Amino acid sequence: MKKEKAVVVFSGGQDSTTCLFWALKNFSEVATVTFDYGQRHSAEIECARKIAEELGVSFKVLDMTLINQLSANALTRDDIEVTAKEGELPSTFVPGRNHLFFSFAAVYADAIGARHLVTGVSQTDFSGYPDCRDTFIRSLNVTLNLAMDKQFIIHTPLMWLDKSEVWELADELDALDFVQDKTLTCYNGVPSTGCGECPACVLRNEGLAVYKARKSAGEPV
Repeated sequence: MKKEKAVVVFSGGQDSTTCLFWALKNFSEVATVTFDYGQRHSAEIECARKIAEELGVSFKVLDMTLINQLSANALTRDDIEVTAKEGELPSTFVPGRNHLFFSFAAVYADAIGARHLVTGVSQTDFSGYPDCRDTFIRSLNVTLNLAMDKQFIIHTPLMWLDKSEVWELADELDALDFVQDKTLTCYNGVPSTGCGECPACVLRNEGLAVYKARKSAGEPV
């Protein structure tokens, strides 16, 4: 894989930044693509831009704000509360988002001569999002190849990792401090450790605590 080009679907958060470091290790050339879908916090896009610049990779923003004409959710509307009730889709779920994002990422990849797509979706910590599951990714990979007559490969380095294991991977990539300090995962737009209260922050920070506890105890990580 090292001599090939990859496109990382990039948000500037913990998961996609870890995937960016993974891609930089595994491919000779890496590009990033970020989506403006009218998210509440434009800081997310600027965070992604700064990370891409610091790591010396190309950065492309695609306008996907049209998705807001079709659905309302807590990621694009500040008048909708962030909730995650058991047995229900979280209010942060944006219907069709990953389907659209990965499809446009493939078009972009084709335009720049890349056949590898990298995304940070995870079925282990998928927060109830159906478009983060392995079956969806595998199905979409087949569909993209048929639709575009190409041989794309979608890589999901985090698919079977929980958040503590994602931190472990970042550490193995010598990127733990970078990911901890320079990413933005918080639903309230607070960088690094975030607000500490929203579901994204709780998942992120609990995972880091578990990983650090295992590491300091000398347990296998």
